Amino acid sequence: MSNITATEVVLPGRVEPAGLTVTDRELPPPGAGDALVRMEATGVSFAEQQMRRGKYYDQPPFPFVPGYDIVGTVLAVGAGVDPALIGRRVAALTKIGGWSSHLTVPAGDLVPVPDGLAADAAETFVVNGITAWQMLHRTAKVRAGQTILVHGANGGVGSTLVQLARAAGIRVIGTASARNADAVAALGAQPVDYRGDVTAQVRALAPGGVDAVFDHVGGPGIVDSFELLAPGGSLVSYGTASTKNDEGDSRLPVLKLFARLLWWNVLPNKRNASFYNIWAGRRRLARFRSRIAEDLGAVLELAERGALHPQIAARIPLREAARALTLAESGTVTGKVVLIGDTES
Repeated sequence: MSNITATEVVLPGRVEPAGLTVTDRELPPPGAGDALVRMEATGVSFAEQQMRRGKYYDQPPFPFVPGYDIVGTVLAVGAGVDPALIGRRVAALTKIGGWSSHLTVPAGDLVPVPDGLAADAAETFVVNGITAWQMLHRTAKVRAGQTILVHGANGGVGSTLVQLARAAGIRVIGTASARNADAVAALGAQPVDYRGDVTAQVRALAPGGVDAVFDHVGGPGIVDSFELLAPGGSLVSYGTASTKNDEGDSRLPVLKLFARLLWWNVLPNKRNASFYNIWAGRRRLARFRSRIAEDLGAVLELAERGALHPQIAARIPLREAARALTLAESGTVTGKVVLIGDTES
């Protein structure tokens, strides 16, 4: 096939959202083992918000195209790739590069998307669904009948985590602002106002503690999360959102958090703490890909059956990524801001 011109949103440096640039670049046909994908939907996640500040833990040097995950259609494949993939709708974790109308992706990273699931709906469940599923079922191993606390229950990962837990027969307490309490309740969680005394509110709902806490906030509040655990409970930390605007080395808050989690695990307190990283285990690539395909496949199947409902805060064209990033950072939305590609190109 002839070369394709891709529209890309570039992060040129540490800029405000308005500093993003939109460029066009010619893409060659896919090489061996790769597939050329036309992006139909990509997301604005916390990772991109941190990348524009230069604070994501292992981001590449500027400039680069952000975009943590995509849903799209395969247009062409390189040598060694099954041509039956052409025309299939797929999803992929990319970490970077997703904010592009077209991109080349290793074929082994592609996961089929059910035909009955729209691209924007599927997009809300890629990085968020994998993260939520693995934290709930692989890391904390929460069982039906148990109780969990989800911080940020109205966010992208949080709203997915609430729904997955409820689908598995797990009771959920979810923190959010008062204005988002009804949205959190509609997902099946018992809302708690994070601006109030969270510990007191959770203790009132679960006097004996909760079986797991999922905390993306970090900072001093991580101590409260750990202390809310019942005996045998698990704290799963997966971010340090409370330090997102702090100056200095972006690795320091993460390293401090790691040290605290390790110390808690050493103590004889009958509780455990861990840090979730979606990329853990990638050095064993075949196993990593198999696990991603299995877990994302399970989430997408639930979504296709209607057991999960996509929480789409807004659908915004790719070229308006600056507006999308501003909205995602505003803290006023429930669910995920989705960037939409041109499905006709």
